[in-house]
Amino acid sequence: MMINENHFFREATLHICGSVEIEKALSACYNYLSSILFIDYIYLHFIELEQKRGTVFAMADRHGGRRKNIRFDHPAKIWDFIGDGTQIPEKRLLNRADQDPLGKQMLQVIGIQEKISIMTLRLSLDNREVGVVGFGAKGWDRFTKEDLGLLGLLTTPFAIAFSNCRRYLELLELKNRFADDAVYLQNELRSQNSHEVVGADFGLHQVMQQVRQVASRSSSVLLLGETGVGKEVIANALHNSSQRRKGPFIKVNCGAIPETLIDSELFGHERGAFTGALEKRRGRFERAHGGTIFLDEIGELPIPAQIRLLRVLQEMEFEPVGASQSIKVDIRVIAATNRDLETLIEEGRFRRDLYFRLMVFPIQIPPLRERKCDIPALIQHFILKNFRASEDEDYPTLASGALKKLTSYDWPGNVRELENAVEREMIISRGKLLQFYDLGTAIHRPRPEAVFITNHSQLRLNDVLANHIKRVLDIAKGKVSGPDGAAELLDVNPATLRHRMKKLNIAFGRGVNPI
Repeated sequence: MMINENHFFREATLHICGSVEIEKALSACYNYLSSILFIDYIYLHFIELEQKRGTVFAMADRHGGRRKNIRFDHPAKIWDFIGDGTQIPEKRLLNRADQDPLGKQMLQVIGIQEKISIMTLRLSLDNREVGVVGFGAKGWDRFTKEDLGLLGLLTTPFAIAFSNCRRYLELLELKNRFADDAVYLQNELRSQNSHEVVGADFGLHQVMQQVRQVASRSSSVLLLGETGVGKEVIANALHNSSQRRKGPFIKVNCGAIPETLIDSELFGHERGAFTGALEKRRGRFERAHGGTIFLDEIGELPIPAQIRLLRVLQEMEFEPVGASQSIKVDIRVIAATNRDLETLIEEGRFRRDLYFRLMVFPIQIPPLRERKCDIPALIQHFILKNFRASEDEDYPTLASGALKKLTSYDWPGNVRELENAVEREMIISRGKLLQFYDLGTAIHRPRPEAVFITNHSQLRLNDVLANHIKRVLDIAKGKVSGPDGAAELLDVNPATLRHRMKKLNIAFGRGVNPI
């Protein structure tokens, strides 16, 4: 059959360059070419000559086109044959490809184990190697030199389409990366506390001196202290005081990541690296490039991940899961733990060499019970923070004696427990004075004003009211009006309360015990 080469070139080019989505373009091209030649499949691959590795990029057959990401490394003798790529002919006919060294190697890569004929075109643009397109037909001796000459007309259209597709995917990945980073950093900013370090001039004065000493350096810092003392706040302060403050601040809770996902979360993965890895993903270390990574709960990190972390600290490079090339990073590592790492070392649960790498500059953060001078400022800070986040109209204030109660408590949960206590009290008080009745209790107990009747003899309304008023008077120490008086606690006018007490025969006045 005589083929008009001009018509063939025009039609094939329209199919090849009809879409930047290479799987669609390759499928359309296959459908057209297979109607003219005996072709069972088409594949595209490219070679990174400096790294001596290649990737099968896309394939098409009668079932359609599809993107691929099959990485391959040829034996040394194959790379010697390939050289800088120019030794390979621009057009090559292998009617018995399974008996050719390079052809056999490529068939193994794409998973073909049968007699096959192949034609390949080397693709280049502006003296730059772009890749290779291969055409395959099942069986031996299926192609002629005329077939190869005809397909050779399509070298430039294939090179342009392949190059445009790869550039499009690179731009798409870059766009997705920026969008992903934007969402990630916005979420991080929402979750971060204020940069203010409450107590910097008092209980945390020595800690902040150490922060200022090490902030300008890139040395690793290990923050030590009980849970809830504010290690993340100090890590924030370190980052914001450093020359990296314009870079990212990436937080990692090492104890919250499942062991099977740690490598992917920390170091990222390539597309197809494991089941479910549908897209390439950057890890926390790559995101932290140019900034700081904060590894909280470092004592919870499994030993295999500790080994890989040690390499990052030593070499400042790592390999994503499924990748064969290392990524260099410029980061500052801040780690934190509430565990005794030396005990973990003795138990074989933490590597001694990693411990010494992290212990370049340790900072011990004291618990709240050792810096109670910070409690008043912390309380006001948390009240303001919760008030801004609420819809309350009146700014809450502390009841008389509440501050003494707060500073007398030892706060085993440290600053985090104090913050939770303030938030809980503001919810319960509903805009009234903050009393902190339930301080130190794990479960909220009913307030004095909530009377629960358990005795059927108390079901009469007057009895219930009398008992309730007596209980509140007991809390107010017999005081009816004024701050912390029974009338204020019951939210009624003092004159109304006295009138009701007279009707219920409840004595009141100085020195009277209501119960």
